[in-house]
Amino acid sequence: MADIVIAAFGSRGDIMPLTDVGCRLQEAGHRVVLTSNIELDGEVRECGLDARGIDAGLDTDLDPSTDDALRIALQLVRPAGMRRLGHNLLDAIGDVPADVLLLTPFAELAGHPLAEARGIPGLGLRLQPLSATRDFPPSLLGAWSGGGMGNRMAGVAAAQTADRVYGATVDAFRTRLGLPRRSARLLRKARTAAEWPILHGVSPSVVPRPADWRSGLDTVGYWWQRTPESWSPPEELTRFLSDGPSPVFVGFGSLVIPDRERERLMAVVRDALAAAGVRGVVQSGGAGLTVTGDGVLTIGPVPHEWLFTRVAAVVHSCGAGTTAAGLRAGVPAVAVPSPGGDQPFWARRLRDLGVSLATLPRPRLASGPLAAAITAAVTDPGYRERAQRIAQCIAREDGAGQVVSAVERLLDGPAAVRR
Repeated sequence: MADIVIAAFGSRGDIMPLTDVGCRLQEAGHRVVLTSNIELDGEVRECGLDARGIDAGLDTDLDPSTDDALRIALQLVRPAGMRRLGHNLLDAIGDVPADVLLLTPFAELAGHPLAEARGIPGLGLRLQPLSATRDFPPSLLGAWSGGGMGNRMAGVAAAQTADRVYGATVDAFRTRLGLPRRSARLLRKARTAAEWPILHGVSPSVVPRPADWRSGLDTVGYWWQRTPESWSPPEELTRFLSDGPSPVFVGFGSLVIPDRERERLMAVVRDALAAAGVRGVVQSGGAGLTVTGDGVLTIGPVPHEWLFTRVAAVVHSCGAGTTAAGLRAGVPAVAVPSPGGDQPFWARRLRDLGVSLATLPRPRLASGPLAAAITAAVTDPGYRERAQRIAQCIAREDGAGQVVSAVERLLDGPAAVRR
């Protein structure tokens, strides 16, 4: 038995898939602590895990109903924001025993020095491919391609930029932990030389492992949010699902948008569902959508693994988790990504896999094209057939099991610290 800390921070889509990893580690006999943002602590505990909430220290006095929503998000990724987050993370797990430290991207800046200071092995957990490859640029840079050489150069440049931007932040964590100062570039170079392991919770049938990735970078299969045993679907939702044909799901995840954009989206979704002649289940999400009308139901949080097997298609913003859940259910998709981040990357993957007709960028979304895409998704059997073939591949994978195996190899290795 070992003490394992999963150091993580982010939105629901960043945190909840890690409950699968944490529970599987516990089932293998280990003690697990999972950090999260404070809003998700209760849900993590309902899954049977020890949760430690992290406050990012964001200025919540800004008005999220205006363009200040973008300013709120930018607070986190700036060096000062990452420094606050990292110190709060160290505060939260400073007294937690650990034999292995699992790090998600937001936790890496503080997590690497912590593992070094404690003399314990670490392992990276990512839901998006970020490392340099000829196959595509880092997923957070969007859906474009610069060809093999351009893609790899973009990946190298992104890593170098991160080292420059966050170098002083890493120094602050190393000083706090009593470690000598070293440049972020040299630290990254040392991790690469040591083949520091990073596991990607993505199906190889969706993103094959790039052939030019170094040893230690692996794509192991999806990790799934655990649903508490006590959960049951809302009666209103089960009644709606049984009252007619399978509806189309519409949701935009944790996206926070200004009031005027919310009103516009609600009108677009309402009109598109009506024009396509389909029923709809609209998830309120971070956008706060409320769509009413005949054959439309607005819902709050519901496990996608339960809901998506009961819908005809999913219209979503292409976050990594929602993309995975739709593919797992074997249902067609309509991709509506927001600009920036990894959403355009996943939208392109859905199109290339043949399960989505087209990409409809959220800022330009209109009811006519959305209605046409929904109609194609629910009437052309090719989209569902291709989605179901991918779902069969995903069903044969065991992403969380691969993490357990990797952790136990670390525990058996020369760098392991035995308690």
